[in-house]
Amino acid sequence: MNATSDSSGALSPMDLSIPRSKGIVIAFWIATALFCLQIGFTAYAQLRLPQVAEAFTQLGFPAYFRVELALAKLLGVVLLLAPVPARLKEWAYAGFAITLGSALIAHLSVGDGPEAWGWAAGAGVLWGLSYFFWRRLQAPPASA
Repeated sequence: MNATSDSSGALSPMDLSIPRSKGIVIAFWIATALFCLQIGFTAYAQLRLPQVAEAFTQLGFPAYFRVELALAKLLGVVLLLAPVPARLKEWAYAGFAITLGSALIAHLSVGDGPEAWGWAAGAGVLWGLSYFFWRRLQAPPASA
């Protein structure tokens, strides 16, 4: 039995020796890197840029929520990029889905235009691509 098997002989989801399409791996890392860069930038902006703090106030959110959200985004980015168990990545993807959906709803509810909600929509597309390719990588390999 090798080090990537559990006591039942099943392969670990972290086993990188499972043959996978190079295209899927590359697409996953490109989408995930772009998504994490975008989310990392928004976290930075929420913590450092006064105009972003003003936007949160316009949306009706308290100041502490902006900080809390930025820290949660940074934690989620770490979970997506680090070699952690699949369950933690699922939670990060779920948290980002809720965050991005909530951002769209908040901006639309106050009548903001695409210049305000477009960033969240673009991040949502990258999120969808990253998650799609990650799920493809998690699927058991097809039997030959």
